Amino acid sequence: MPSISSKGKRMPASPIRKLVPFAEAAKKKGRKVYHLNIGQPDIPTPQVALDAIRTIDLKVIEYSHSAGFESYRRKLAAYYQQHGLDINHEEIIITTGGSEALLFAFNSCLDPGDEVIIPEPFYANYNSFAISAGVIVKPITSRIETNFGLPGMEEFEKLITPKTKGIVICNPNNPTGYLYSKEEMLQLGEIAKKHDLFIFSDEVYREFCYDGEKHFSALELKGLEEHVILTDSVSKRYSECGVRIGALVSKNKEFMATAMKFAQARLSPPTFGQIAGEASLETPKSYFDEVYNEYIERRNYTVEALNAIPGVFTPKPKGAFYTVVRLPVDDAEKFCQWLLEDFEYQNQTVMMAPANGFYATPGLGQDEVRIAYVLKIEELKKAMEVLRVALEQYPGRR
Repeated sequence: MPSISSKGKRMPASPIRKLVPFAEAAKKKGRKVYHLNIGQPDIPTPQVALDAIRTIDLKVIEYSHSAGFESYRRKLAAYYQQHGLDINHEEIIITTGGSEALLFAFNSCLDPGDEVIIPEPFYANYNSFAISAGVIVKPITSRIETNFGLPGMEEFEKLITPKTKGIVICNPNNPTGYLYSKEEMLQLGEIAKKHDLFIFSDEVYREFCYDGEKHFSALELKGLEEHVILTDSVSKRYSECGVRIGALVSKNKEFMATAMKFAQARLSPPTFGQIAGEASLETPKSYFDEVYNEYIERRNYTVEALNAIPGVFTPKPKGAFYTVVRLPVDDAEKFCQWLLEDFEYQNQTVMMAPANGFYATPGLGQDEVRIAYVLKIEELKKAMEVLRVALEQYPGRR
């Protein structure tokens, strides 16, 4: 029998999705499963986007330009300008989700065997993108005890070798919810300048910054215009995960010309998704105000409820809608599977993402999970009660 590729064998299963069969089995038993495992907001998609889709009057659904509709790119450039970023439409390529943006970035900037440094825990699919591009991930560990703040410059420099070509940052961070400060971003800029590295900055959660904190974009780093590659997405900003529209943004002309060749190879991004994404730029401020207040309430409740459970600890995130939680269990992955296979409380259970899948260093995150507080408060309250009871009953409790 022909063998599959070594690359395919190395490709990890998603820690966010690999327990899905167990959740489906629990539902077939009639159990209510509270999904805290995935960043799928229940916030309604903006009405302007839904209306744009409903009123489409196309006779032919054609390819768009490989960079995306020019009208969309011009409006998106105006959006960045409103956030103080000097971007024009020629410095944007519309992609099939933020995932494709990062894949294009890796393939355009890095050769097989090149290395990128990523603060861990990190979005698990970064591993998958790196394997797809033949890139080696060098993790630098941030820790729950320090609220997942960025390690010092000296820790980065210990990892830099002649093969190091870039640093990947997610700000605000998935899975921790940590918001990198201006000072931390300036520190990254100094490292990139000193060692001539790319900064791949994933900024899809830009709008979700709390407690009066401000987002500082990598594109604001002075003198690093040729180094910064920004990836973006409409998925979380407008609660449009299914439209699969993202963006690749850079002032580096050679990079953009190279990325365009990858964009041409996949022909064009989705037409309907671009229509929704372009219309979403007309979303009123009141929508974001309401979403902001909703997530603040959910975050505050979730963090307080978690830390009230004996043996549980989580920091208070400053951004996104995730938090990494330390649990008093022998193995978080076993616990998450047990919740779905063997446990129920009033015919309910909880699904979470084991955090070991967000670390590249073996052995880390064994007693941690990622929780996405994307459910309504009423459901979060029930989920936290279920989790409290489950921890009391779990045979592997520490």
